[in-house]
Amino acid sequence: MYHNNINNVKKEKVEMEGAVGAWIQWLITKERGAANYAMRLFTIEPDGKIPRHQHPWEHEIFVLEGTGIIGCCEEEKEVKEGDFLYIEPDVPHWYRNNGDKPWKFLCIIPYKD
Repeated sequence: MYHNNINNVKKEKVEMEGAVGAWIQWLITKERGAANYAMRLFTIEPDGKIPRHQHPWEHEIFVLEGTGIIGCCEEEKEVKEGDFLYIEPDVPHWYRNNGDKPWKFLCIIPYKD
C-alpha cells in the first residue's frame, strides 16, 4: 500500500503552450507501484486554462472544488463540484476556469505501453 498527503506532493506548472494558471500534482504513478493508471490533481486558477489538445488515451475526471468549462470535440460543459466525465482517446479537449476561485479536479489516465 502507498499512502501520502497532498501537502507532500510537488505542485508543478502545466508546461503546455497556451496554458495559463494551471498546475498539476502527480498523486499516484508507476513510481509508487501503480502499473495501470496515473492519478493527477489539477488546479486551475480563475481565468486560467489548458488549451485544446489531444492524446491517444482516455481521461476520467472528477471535480473536487470550484467550477470550470471542459470542452470536448465541438461541445463545452460547465462543471462543478461532484461532477464527473469520461473523455475518449484521440479527441480534442480543453479546460477553462470560469469561476472566481481555484478549480480542482482529479484526472486519471492509463499508462500506455
